[in-house]
Amino acid sequence: MSAAVLQAKAVSCERGGRQLFQAISFDLPAGSAIHLEGDNGAGKTTLLRALSGLTPLLQGEVLWRGQSTSEAGHAFHADLLYLGHALGLKDELTALENLLLSAAVSGQHLSREQALQALGTQGLGSRAHWPLRVLSQGQKRRVALARLQVASARLWLLDEPFVALDTDAVQVLHGLLRSHLDQGGALLFTSHQAASLGVSMQHLRLQP
Repeated sequence: MSAAVLQAKAVSCERGGRQLFQAISFDLPAGSAIHLEGDNGAGKTTLLRALSGLTPLLQGEVLWRGQSTSEAGHAFHADLLYLGHALGLKDELTALENLLLSAAVSGQHLSREQALQALGTQGLGSRAHWPLRVLSQGQKRRVALARLQVASARLWLLDEPFVALDTDAVQVLHGLLRSHLDQGGALLFTSHQAASLGVSMQHLRLQP
């Protein structure tokens, strides 16, 4: 197995002054995935946010390519795509504008044609110019998933990416995840659904 690109060393988080789970450690090599599991309220979302640098750790250290993520700074965040429950989309913008804005914020060049193609693959070609506020929750999820299709980030941290997707969209997402891993990307995700990604996958369960 190749060397780990993402490492957690005795990491734990807190909420409301209470430690959420026992300290955990893991190594995530390029081209591999970790399925993060745990009961509701176990701290899965909090851990993903902490790995992304959005929430402080209670204890421990997170390393990206052997360097602390706090020290790696821009280099780490340029290689990171975090997709949480909130999706990070703006209701007043169209699906196309959201996708172009997301790429610009991450420093990625994305042409209008590439963005339209990604939205089309997600079944949103006819809705690319619709404001996000008129789309269903499932369609909004598809806009967020179009970000994965055009992303250049090597590390994907995804919180329940299969929620609110129909069968066709789930199959498209499976394809995106497998392609990401085949190209040497790394993936850590939460899901109440089983995922078959064609790679050796670690299962990490949070314990109170």
